[in-house]
Amino acid sequence: MATDDQVLVLGATSLVGRFLVPRLASRAGDVLALSRATRPARDGVRWILGDLSQPAGLAAAGRVHAVFSLSPIWLLTDPALEALHGFGMRRLVAFSSTSRFTKASSTSEHERATAAALAAGEARVETFCRARGVGYTLLRPTLIYAEGEDGNVSRLAGLIRRFAILPLPGSGAGLRQPVHADDLAEVALEAMRRPATDRAYDVPGGETLTYRQMVGRIYEGLGRRPMILSLPLPLVRMGYALARPWLPGSTAAMVERVGENLTFDPGPAQRDLGWSPRAFRPRF
Repeated sequence: MATDDQVLVLGATSLVGRFLVPRLASRAGDVLALSRATRPARDGVRWILGDLSQPAGLAAAGRVHAVFSLSPIWLLTDPALEALHGFGMRRLVAFSSTSRFTKASSTSEHERATAAALAAGEARVETFCRARGVGYTLLRPTLIYAEGEDGNVSRLAGLIRRFAILPLPGSGAGLRQPVHADDLAEVALEAMRRPATDRAYDVPGGETLTYRQMVGRIYEGLGRRPMILSLPLPLVRMGYALARPWLPGSTAAMVERVGENLTFDPGPAQRDLGWSPRAFRPRF
C-alpha cells in the first residue's frame, strides 16, 4: 500500500476500528473514515458522512484505492461494492466472523440468520472481487475483546464485578480462542501491505483455553480470586431466564455453547499474513 494512496475505512468506530484508524493515520497517506454522524477532521483522519445503505453518498470520499471494511460484511451489498469499485477500489480487506460456522446450527433463529448473512456476505464479496479484478482478503476473528470496550470478555468482567461469583453450566470445558481487537487491527494492516491472496483466513487468538480457564484469566485481570460455581445446565438456563433483562445482547444459545469447542486453525494466517496474536492475559 503506497503512502500516497487514499484509504477508506468502513466501520471506523467499531471495536477494531478504534485501533486501526490511529495506526493508519500514523502510517498511511490520506485516511478517510465513514461515519453516520458528523465528526471533525483530526489526527490525519477525514470523516465522511454517509451510510453503506446509500452507496451514492460515498462519492464524497472521492477516489479511493484501498478499502478496509470493519462493518458487518453483509452490508457490502452489490450496490455498495459497485460504488466503491467505481470510486477506484482495487484492494479490499474485509472482516467476517467465525460465527458463520459456530452459529450455523444454533438453537436461536436470530443466530442462524446471522451465520447465513455472514456466509452470503463472504460469497458476494468473493464473487464481485474476482469478477472486477479487485484484490481481497477476508478475515474471520473468533471471540473479539478489548478490555472495557467489548460485549464478550468485558461483559463477563462486569458480571464478576457485580456478583463476585460466576456460575457456569457444567465444567466449562468448551475451548475458546479470544482475540484482542488491537491484534486484529495489526493483521488487517499486514494483509493490506502484502499482495492480495484472494481468500479468507480464520484469525483466532494466540491461546486456546477452556471456557473455565478463560473466566479464570478474567478474574486475574480484575485482581480477584476466581469464584466460579459449576451448576447443572438446566439450573443455569433457569437463572439466565431470570437475569436476561440485565444481560442485553445475550442469548440462551450462548449458555448452551459454553461446553462446545469453538476453535479454528491459525496456520494459514500465520503462513501468509505473519499472524502472531497475544496470549489471553486481559487487564482491566
